[in-house]
Amino acid sequence: MKAALARAGYSLLLRLLTPAYLARLWWRGAREPLYRQAWGERLGLYPERTPPRGRVWIHAVSLGETRAAGALVDALRRARPGVRLLLTHGTATGREAGRALLRRGDAQAWLPYDTPGAVRRFLRAQRPAVGVLMETEIWPNLLVAARAAGVPMVLANARLSEKSRAKGRRLRALLQPALAALTRTLAQTEADARRLRESGVMSVQVMGNLKFDLEPDAALLARGRRWRQALARPVVLMASSREGEEAALLSAWSTLPCARPLLLLVPRHPQRFEEVAALAAAVLPRVLRRSAFADAPSAEAAGADVWIGDSIGEMPLYYALADVALLGGSFAPLGGQNLIEAAACGCPLLLGPHTFNFAAAAEDAIAAGAAQRVPDLPAAVARAGALLGTAERAAMAAQAAGFAQAHRGAAARMAGVIVELLRARHAA
Repeated sequence: MKAALARAGYSLLLRLLTPAYLARLWWRGAREPLYRQAWGERLGLYPERTPPRGRVWIHAVSLGETRAAGALVDALRRARPGVRLLLTHGTATGREAGRALLRRGDAQAWLPYDTPGAVRRFLRAQRPAVGVLMETEIWPNLLVAARAAGVPMVLANARLSEKSRAKGRRLRALLQPALAALTRTLAQTEADARRLRESGVMSVQVMGNLKFDLEPDAALLARGRRWRQALARPVVLMASSREGEEAALLSAWSTLPCARPLLLLVPRHPQRFEEVAALAAAVLPRVLRRSAFADAPSAEAAGADVWIGDSIGEMPLYYALADVALLGGSFAPLGGQNLIEAAACGCPLLLGPHTFNFAAAAEDAIAAGAAQRVPDLPAAVARAGALLGTAERAAMAAQAAGFAQAHRGAAARMAGVIVELLRARHAA
């Protein structure tokens, strides 16, 4: 009874908030027009057509999850040639990146708002054979509706921080039925698995992290290395910076001597490119945006104080260009960003104190010699400067590449579980 009341209250709240939700999408669409496309899908309204049966539905809410899903998609195609996919997303960057994963016969859509009617319409219209939610996507109405429709649901690349587990305890009446509706949960680490089991999730298996299976784009790596050679100047990267971090970084950077390295500043969210460029221009005189040049940096770019990485999908280029990278999201209490891509590109990392979203990967990278932890951004700037041009930095780069290589294999393991569920569904 308590669970039913909690979900009824949650559903009522979502219905009341629907106008605000749609208004926010329209507002975001002013900067990212994709948000204003296919609005009906957000409410579970789809064109009248009969989709093929047997599709694997993968929900990857944003860019990071979509990139991780790419490794799983490749493994699924190897394990089951001809598999048909439905990809759903919640953000414009996720949907844009997801297009590159589609093949003939696949489809793509927005995941509907988690109201009971919208998710039922979604499941009736799309008819997935198996559903895969990436990482932390627990939607109470969606999961309960999928169980009622007989769709087995997998939480893949699952992670759960201690902070999120504590929040989940306060919402246990709402979340417990959703967690119980998961058919399989494929955790990244033993610590994630333990926290998931303590939260009431059944059938948890430790599979590793899909992001280790992602291969950096070789052409982007090669271009970044060419650019670094042409610059003949050290480069320090702030990767996936978050609000509040850029100002502190720029303040510390401005205290360095005039013969400072090039600072490459890449904001996490595209809608903040303009804001971050303005912050940099207020502190340092020569600020250039990546979008200002195409195939190679100009002489003006080579002499700049700061580059703003205002492009999407070029992180391998940025990591190959950098001598050392600072991990965004780890210098504010935000939990950090994915550090695995940097390691795969052979880029040494400096981590702030806040890496709870990727705790195991962060500690493993430090233990492997691929990363070092520093207390704050001024310390990170000083440590980056001390590493430049040293044998220690070169050793960290080699350890980073080896660390990434040693942890691969999660994609094949997770694909095996999904194919097993597909076979069982077809046999039923």
